[in-house]
Amino acid sequence: MSAFGMHGPGQLTGPVVIVGTGLLGASIGLGLRGRDVEVFLSDPSPTNQAVAVDIGAGLPLAELQVRGHDDGAVRLAVVASPPDVTAAVVLDALRRYPHAVVVDIASVKAGILAAVTAGATPEELERYVGTHPMAGREKSGPVAARGELFTSMPWVLCPGPAASPDAVETARTLAVDLASTVYEFAPAEHDEAVALVSHLPQVMSSLLATRLQEVPEHALSLAGNGLRDTTRIAASDPDLWIQILGANAGPVVEILHGVREDLNRLISTLEAPKAPGARLDLAQLMSEGNAGQARIPGKHGGPARSYAWLTVLVDDTPGQIARLLTEIGEIGVNVEDLRLDHSSGQNVGMVELSVLPSKHDALVEELSERGWRVLQ
Repeated sequence: MSAFGMHGPGQLTGPVVIVGTGLLGASIGLGLRGRDVEVFLSDPSPTNQAVAVDIGAGLPLAELQVRGHDDGAVRLAVVASPPDVTAAVVLDALRRYPHAVVVDIASVKAGILAAVTAGATPEELERYVGTHPMAGREKSGPVAARGELFTSMPWVLCPGPAASPDAVETARTLAVDLASTVYEFAPAEHDEAVALVSHLPQVMSSLLATRLQEVPEHALSLAGNGLRDTTRIAASDPDLWIQILGANAGPVVEILHGVREDLNRLISTLEAPKAPGARLDLAQLMSEGNAGQARIPGKHGGPARSYAWLTVLVDDTPGQIARLLTEIGEIGVNVEDLRLDHSSGQNVGMVELSVLPSKHDALVEELSERGWRVLQ
């Protein structure tokens, strides 16, 4: 695995064809159009394509010749199709655009590479690079597209052994032009990594949310940020995740076996919580979780940092949060993270802020002097 930092403005030139105008495809189009790259869009759904055109993500593919181009002029084809048809669409793009580098952005890589390898010529394989932008939203479709969707997000390049250096460089330039941080993984290495950092969280979030279906409303009224945070991605598109999990089942199952061992261990301990060693086992389990969580990179990509938290009570009226953040800026403190919650049954909002520990006490004192109600 290797990583590339962002190297300023990229040099990508068009015409670029994007096949698939869902959230990611349309967002790529918006990002490239923001750099004045000529983009043409294709989608099996006329509605999706029309919406993507309307929001400015590109022109319909039928306009390619109208604009004075033929298929041989296309320099890059981005396949943004669902994972179960990605390989077939890649093969079609390799044949239709004989001088273009073809990249796909599916979230699984090894199986797609194998299918493309089986169907492509050696010359075509030189022009193909599998990639995976690690960005998204709970919302789907072109109406949710944003040109800034990929900013500072990981974009993984997974070239096969036959990919040419020029093709890999074109794929890298696409990601850099969209302000992503670029990494390079072997396809199988990528699939194992995303099984843990992306696919397992989705499965665990969905499993937890499943338990809420029959819960009485009065019990759910007690829900706080912990439940909201851990179930947020359970709202993701089920059709897409059926395809992702099916395509990456092997690595996901291997991790789930480990999760099952941990669950069995926890269940055995809690069935006899006062038995000798039970509390130690619980403490070890929580400590292992602390250690794993601490390894997640912080907001700047380096090791996670320990921040100090404070909670500020604000009236549930327009402009209060904006005023709070403005005053924190005037004090000269940078907010590292922010969460919002409401006090149940009261017209009061709670703004949870994290700052560098060295700034915490002074910020609490200054906010209190300015009349804010600060909880620690």
